[in-house]
Amino acid sequence: MDMDKMHAGIDHSNMHKGHNPHMGMSEHDHHTMMVADFKKRFYVVLVLTIPIMLLSTMIQHFMGVSWQFTGSSYILFALSSVVFVYGGWPFLTGLASEVKTKNPGMMFLIGFAISVAYSYSVAIVFGLKGMDFFWELDTLILIMLLGHWIEMRSVMGASNELELLVQLMPADAHMVMKDMIHDVKTDTLKKNDIILVKPGEKVAADGIILEGESYVNESMLTGESKPVQKVKGDKVIAGSINGNGSFKVTVSHAAKDSYLSQVVKLVDDAQKSKSQTQLLADTAARWLTIIALVTGIGTFLYWYLTGQPLAFAMERMVTVIVICCPHALGLAVPLVVARSTALSAKHGLLIKNRTAFENARKITTVVFDKTGTLTVGRFEVSKVISLQKGMNEKELIRLTSALEQESEHPIATGILQKVKDLKLTIPKAENFKAITGRGVEAIVEGKKILVVSPGYLKENKLTVPDGFTTNDTETIVFVIIDGELAGYIALSDKLRPESAEAIKTLKEENIKSILLTGDNHKVAASVSKTLGMDSFIAEVLPHQKLEKIKELQTQGEFVAMTGDGVNDAPALAQADIGIAVGSGSDIAAETAGIVLVNSNPKDIVSLILFGKATYRKMIQNLVWATGYNVIALPLAAGVLYNQGIILSPATGAVLMTVSTVVVAINASLLKVKA
Repeated sequence: MDMDKMHAGIDHSNMHKGHNPHMGMSEHDHHTMMVADFKKRFYVVLVLTIPIMLLSTMIQHFMGVSWQFTGSSYILFALSSVVFVYGGWPFLTGLASEVKTKNPGMMFLIGFAISVAYSYSVAIVFGLKGMDFFWELDTLILIMLLGHWIEMRSVMGASNELELLVQLMPADAHMVMKDMIHDVKTDTLKKNDIILVKPGEKVAADGIILEGESYVNESMLTGESKPVQKVKGDKVIAGSINGNGSFKVTVSHAAKDSYLSQVVKLVDDAQKSKSQTQLLADTAARWLTIIALVTGIGTFLYWYLTGQPLAFAMERMVTVIVICCPHALGLAVPLVVARSTALSAKHGLLIKNRTAFENARKITTVVFDKTGTLTVGRFEVSKVISLQKGMNEKELIRLTSALEQESEHPIATGILQKVKDLKLTIPKAENFKAITGRGVEAIVEGKKILVVSPGYLKENKLTVPDGFTTNDTETIVFVIIDGELAGYIALSDKLRPESAEAIKTLKEENIKSILLTGDNHKVAASVSKTLGMDSFIAEVLPHQKLEKIKELQTQGEFVAMTGDGVNDAPALAQADIGIAVGSGSDIAAETAGIVLVNSNPKDIVSLILFGKATYRKMIQNLVWATGYNVIALPLAAGVLYNQGIILSPATGAVLMTVSTVVVAINASLLKVKA
């Protein structure tokens, strides 16, 4: 087992490969085996520790007894050799690996320290004058094994969120055949296969509902806490949990291309990618290795040349090298990376670029694209006004819907949705014609009906009705029946209920919010004012957005841009941090460093706050890991020896283990504030 890989470069970020847990041994299983291996080695060494301690002359001296007998030193040598080879094996193979790759680090230092202690003690047994080191060697290996065992369990804890994502994919699916339902492995599903999802089961593949309806819980994938109603024609995501209905799904693509697989790959890539903070920690860990070796050898020479016994000088050197292991420093950032990236994915924040995520703390301005982020992104009918006697609002919208059923326009979609909500039957339209840039006309139930914009009324000198009022966020269409103005329908793209709260939180964090929209000046001003934003830029074409971002940057702002990732691509690339919003299952928002699965503006705030919290955790860990060395190293070298304060190698190992575990626990306390 290549245990040294786990520690040599301390690349704990590379903990999962996004394997399907149902296909062969996953990285998680491998990790579990390694934890079990360290546990077993620890217990074997623990059992051998008792006779080794009892046979050691120094321990006997402490206890005021003497159990020396002929050959006792050889039994001590034999037992300690088992501890050195079996207990020290992970560290010795790690040393060899780091020497081979010319990258000395954690394993090199521990391997070097135990080899020096063992070699010196063997020389004592075979004739060199002095006191052996066997009990120190034994306790040192015992504590290092315990430390690694505890720490690896913490590492697994930090990475479990990703493992949970991997395990969301069910192993089997109910495939619908002509005359039967057949259970197949999820990874054998192909495009256009039909599967049945029963109540309470996980959806086995991305697809479109063919028949049936239910409520589906997508919270583990999108962070959306409420179950979402799904009916025929709706998309479902693999890994989401079905409620109490059942439905058939037409599979959109193979398991490896599913949204969940993409998320797992994205998270895995982000965990492996290194940001500036990680590179800083790596550099510090390399320097600490050099300092450990230089200080260790310097400490040995100082004590030996000033007349101390060889055993004392050796002990100081071993303690310095052990205490100075850059383990906590090497783990400080990867543990936070592993946890933050996986936690983010569970909350619908997909990090593609680690540096962009960590730089979230620097944001001074967030530029919002209006449609679909601050607003719901779809037109809804806000009022229907009839101006003809004998025609009620329902009749007016029923006739209007006949003309709109052929259109893909957002206004048409809004009107048709209203008709659906009112459970009205849409009549048939004949002689349908578009009035260029102004509306549509057709014959419905023998009446000539026009659905037109306010501009058409002006051009045709038709008078706007008395008492006609509209607010700045509404879009109006007028309905003309047989040449007479019959009424009008107002539609608006509603503001999301979370938008105001998100803008308020940004203000509290001293971050400016700017609205950037292609909408007219009136609508932009109204939205900006309602939400309490700092400013707005209206009537901007997609290619001009990039220029506006540049302008803000020249004013010294650190800009985060939110957009839908398609027409906003240039602006997202130009911004210091590009956040693609509302991409849903389309993770391929190439230019964005971060993808938000939902279009909820509160997620943008969560992202910024979580980026700050993550960076804080990294810095806390780095400060702890370096600060501990600054204090512990001089004590290990013996600067307070004359005051009677001296650290043994075992104490050094305990301190090093404690510092590593503190770093691991601190990383595991990281939370996303929803």
